[in-house]
Amino acid sequence: MREIVFDTETTGLSPKTERLVEIGCVEVINNKPTGREFQAYCHPETTIVGAEAYDVHKISMEFLKDKPYFRDIVGDFLEFVGDATLVAHNARFDMGFVNMELRRLGKKEISKERVKDTLWLARKKFPELGRHNLDFLCNHMGIDKTEREEKGHGALLDAQILTEVYYNLIFDKEQKLFGKTEKKIKTSNTAEKTFREPRSFPVNENDNQNHRSFLETIKNALWE
Repeated sequence: MREIVFDTETTGLSPKTERLVEIGCVEVINNKPTGREFQAYCHPETTIVGAEAYDVHKISMEFLKDKPYFRDIVGDFLEFVGDATLVAHNARFDMGFVNMELRRLGKKEISKERVKDTLWLARKKFPELGRHNLDFLCNHMGIDKTEREEKGHGALLDAQILTEVYYNLIFDKEQKLFGKTEKKIKTSNTAEKTFREPRSFPVNENDNQNHRSFLETIKNALWE
């Protein structure tokens, strides 16, 4: 089974008026990160990065001034994703932006049946917790997020963190997806990143079915 764990950074909150500025993806096959990743920064055209968004991800208009438009990278993105299942935290937000960008280009949108939402999984597994955002889950699971705290959010960095959170959600939160062995891998348009050797886990099909049922309850989803 092939999955793409991904995250986005944007100019603001509404996909109808705001734009993507970064997308980051981690490829997972048979529950193991393969080391293949995709990352692209996108110039938001006539839209400006909002102050609140900048405070989160630290991506400035100055940094983006020579970056390609989404239409220039969409082919590479769709080729990387292929027909894989997409995994995101608060998927409604990320898929809303991805599908709106695809819609602007007249391209086929990605259906909600192909999407898993780790926010839903977190609420299901830890109903007693008051919060289920990525930072809180990292603290709860003992996952290192130092780089995220020091440098701000980043789509690829958050996708890497979410990959570990995802498997801790599906299986036992004390298990670690990555071991001590490290290897360097290249990412698109970035410096080298460090990935740790993964462990293998079986897939829980019951959770997959429950998640699909949950998606059916969402009315007027942004990715529809």
